[in-house]
Amino acid sequence: MARIDLDLAHAYRPNPAQESDYALLPLKMSFRDGGAYALLGPSGCGKTTMLNIISGLLAPSQGSVKFDGRDVTRETPQQRNIAQVFQFPVIYDTMTVAQNLAFPLHNRKLPAEQIRKRVGEIAEMLDMSGQLNQRAAGLAADAKQKISLGRGLVRDDVSAVLFDEPLTVIDPHLKWQLRRKLKQIHRELKLTLIYVTHDQVEALTFAEEVVVMTRGRAVQIGSAEALFERPAHTFVGHFIGSPGMNFLPVTSAGGMLEIAGTRLTATRELPEGALKLGIRPEYVALAEANAPGAVPATLTQVQDVGTHLMLSARAGESAVKARLASDAAVPAPGATVWLQVLGRKSCFYRDEELVA
Repeated sequence: MARIDLDLAHAYRPNPAQESDYALLPLKMSFRDGGAYALLGPSGCGKTTMLNIISGLLAPSQGSVKFDGRDVTRETPQQRNIAQVFQFPVIYDTMTVAQNLAFPLHNRKLPAEQIRKRVGEIAEMLDMSGQLNQRAAGLAADAKQKISLGRGLVRDDVSAVLFDEPLTVIDPHLKWQLRRKLKQIHRELKLTLIYVTHDQVEALTFAEEVVVMTRGRAVQIGSAEALFERPAHTFVGHFIGSPGMNFLPVTSAGGMLEIAGTRLTATRELPEGALKLGIRPEYVALAEANAPGAVPATLTQVQDVGTHLMLSARAGESAVKARLASDAAVPAPGATVWLQVLGRKSCFYRDEELVA
């Protein structure tokens, strides 16, 4: 395995002059040896570009890629000893499952007994031991993608295994099984895994650390808890969570905050001027009228989703959502409610960045 250090930028057009010319804006980051990472963000944010630069399929237009301190910027994927699993299964239909799994090892001319042993180990991890002699052509899409995963994992000398949205073609009810299997394999093999996805559930359940990306920029790297509790950028707050974080404009002056036309006492020291208050729907609560830290809002919708109630309201010009217990007493839409928005879980942002 390898520690991977990136210090680079990439543009697909020559002579980039402004941020919009870059597919990846200048960045410096490291992936530790044996870590499990996810690159998470919407389509076009630069996730696959970064993955292809790490693998060697693409050379950065500026900067360097280092594996364990060795500059590999101009080396091929083979020279870097990378395994990559793509969105659609890449397998040989005419071969059996065992032959597909063994293919990378045969290419390296390993002894037959060593190949047989390693293929058996990987097949057992993937729950495919009973299908080793079956032709790949007759398998379902999830089984074919398991073979692709297995071919990436079968070599025990790889620097890293890279996944480019490998579960896109898998039925939703099977995705959780494969995610669980990948996590189990990572614990057993301690491989350096980097996983590209636009699905936050995949990223947060698989990775130890998630790199959240938007418009060619990595805006936060952290654990699932850090991304949820303390988003470093308003994009992270919006993108992580279902629904995402509420944002309300705030004017801060003299230890007081004006939020949705209501003046409240600040609960901590904040810079003066225009800010944004970020609060997760999970941490918004119904409050008594004029309660400290609460603002009035007009209730617009109440959705009963079984496990909880989702309230939609409007505080001034801002939409606010609150997630309440399914047995909470809630008035009918159109009523005025007071929503607790200031508290220990509140975050404040200036110029879209978290105020420390």
